[in-house]
Amino acid sequence: MIKANVIASIAIAAVLGATAARAADPVAGKAKYETTCVACHGANGISIAPIYPNVAGQKDEYLVAQMQAFRDGTRQNAIMAPMAKGLTDTDIANIAAFVSTLKPQ
Repeated sequence: MIKANVIASIAIAAVLGATAARAADPVAGKAKYETTCVACHGANGISIAPIYPNVAGQKDEYLVAQMQAFRDGTRQNAIMAPMAKGLTDTDIANIAAFVSTLKPQ
């Protein structure tokens, strides 16, 4: 019985997570990306310098996790921490939804 409850809880969390990701707004994400991220990661998600990673085509779940980690301080980076600090969960989901649509080169 406990195993079934755990499996059901995991399935519900996966569905809710997928629903939240689909609810993200890539148009709003593009606007936020252009004011927050483009200077380093480039207009098309291809970085302008070798010290910055390309983000084009990354999976939105991965992008959300990384931006939240920078914002919350669980992933340390002197450049990204202040950039992510002011982002809301909605901002992060929207940026991730936009960036995940960009084509890697």
